[in-house]
Amino acid sequence: MLKVTIELDINKNLYLKTPEETELGQRIVQHSILLIDEIGFESFTFKKLADRIGSTEASIYRYFENKHLLFVYLVNWYWEWMKFRVGFYTMNIAEPLDKLRAAIRVIVDTSQRSTSVDYVDTEALHRIMVTEGTKAYHKKNVDEENKEGFFLSYKALCGKLADIILEANPRFSYPRALASTLLETANNNIYFAQHLPRLTDIRFQPGFLDEVVRMLYTFATGCIFGEERQ
Repeated sequence: MLKVTIELDINKNLYLKTPEETELGQRIVQHSILLIDEIGFESFTFKKLADRIGSTEASIYRYFENKHLLFVYLVNWYWEWMKFRVGFYTMNIAEPLDKLRAAIRVIVDTSQRSTSVDYVDTEALHRIMVTEGTKAYHKKNVDEENKEGFFLSYKALCGKLADIILEANPRFSYPRALASTLLETANNNIYFAQHLPRLTDIRFQPGFLDEVVRMLYTFATGCIFGEERQ
């Protein structure tokens, strides 16, 4: 597995003390991912996390004001990591549609050609995003949090995908809408295949993520070039 250093650009309003700069902060991030993956965000508490890492709730509160901000931090970490991977695995591809297919594979299948960070289980984080990622921004006070810049990493990821879409067809009218749709549809159909199979045509079986990639690529190219036929 490839080891790289990822430059994270996460909103400083999400944390009180930078977690990646200390061993305790890294353990908080590491085990919060594992615990949320294990028991779900609703059941997750700082007390349970403190018990898991052999520390105190007070020590966690020195890094994060509450569990929601910790969750949004993790979601931003995922978006930053995904933005890096999309750039990394498409930078030497010249053909726009090949680049688009590679980008779609990155957002669907985190286990293939994956970059790694020692203290982050990226597979567990991806499972959290599939199951619960929208909880970071599907909430009543999303407008206030948006003003605080909590979702800039997601917007940057969508912007990177939109740029690739425009390489394929500079005249396409809806590149950001398609980019966000691809990201949401990828996670939704993985989730549906695993838990609500009548909501998707993807069957949960070995190799099913390859089928998700094919589906999204079909959707994307149909949108990108279909507009001109109307």
